[in-house]
Amino acid sequence: MDVLTETPRLVLLIANPAARWGGRWLDQARSAFDRAGVTCDAMITERPGHAAELAATHAPRYSAVFTLGGDGTAMEVIGALAHGEVPVGVLPGGTGNLVARALGIPLRIERAIAELLDGDVATIDLGVVGVAGGVERRFAFAAGVGLDARMVHETPPSLKRRLGFVAYALTAARAALSRREFTARVEVDGVVVERRAVAVMIANFGSVLSDLIMLGPGILQDDGRLDVCIISPSSNADALRLAWRMFRRDFRPTESLHYLPGRSIRIDCDPPQLYQADGEVLGRTPFSARVDPLAIKLLVPHKR
Repeated sequence: MDVLTETPRLVLLIANPAARWGGRWLDQARSAFDRAGVTCDAMITERPGHAAELAATHAPRYSAVFTLGGDGTAMEVIGALAHGEVPVGVLPGGTGNLVARALGIPLRIERAIAELLDGDVATIDLGVVGVAGGVERRFAFAAGVGLDARMVHETPPSLKRRLGFVAYALTAARAALSRREFTARVEVDGVVVERRAVAVMIANFGSVLSDLIMLGPGILQDDGRLDVCIISPSSNADALRLAWRMFRRDFRPTESLHYLPGRSIRIDCDPPQLYQADGEVLGRTPFSARVDPLAIKLLVPHKR
């Protein structure tokens, strides 16, 4: 992780007007950059994929690119600027804000901008999944099938607008209690594991909700690999014990959790399951994923 040698003075802000509080937060962001003495050119997305187009076309003229929208907007920009020199600052402008939370970015726009402008540059790995038509989609935080994909798919838009991240938590709780199992066949770097599961997660970051819950031991976002976690609770009580163990960072061996680190992954399920990456449902299994090592430079708060 490198400390910023100087505060960016000319930045591009790519904003999604369809985000939860798009218009209000855009005004707050502009004011925060102005107070920091930073010139901010704002560009508004008009359609899916537009954030990536704007970033690829205009980023070379700026010292940093900021995103204001959901995780989808952030990942469009991150994907477009992968293996480049312009760092990306992710502002929490969506419902889940998984990427911002994983990076420890404050959830208030003004504070997030202040800390990112005075922060560090972290070069991290990205995951890459294949989607229909041979297209590849990068993810920063995690991809997976089962509980997390159901949470994304089954949360009503109206509930997300009213409750924000809490809406996801409520849907996840209902999905967890239903314990909808499937047979997962997971291949990691040629090693095959097959078992009953309620979720299979491919993690790039090791923590959720700004380090409140740890997903597993030794999961690092800059080690050139991804970490597969197969979650197989035997009952609802066992599921609660697993959640408590993750909260306490207790990763002693258990039949209910199985970890497989690696660079190349394929997941197949019976019956087929929806899969998601950073909060976006992309299709149904089977799917493959791979690591893209040290692919993106991100602005992060300075660790004191």
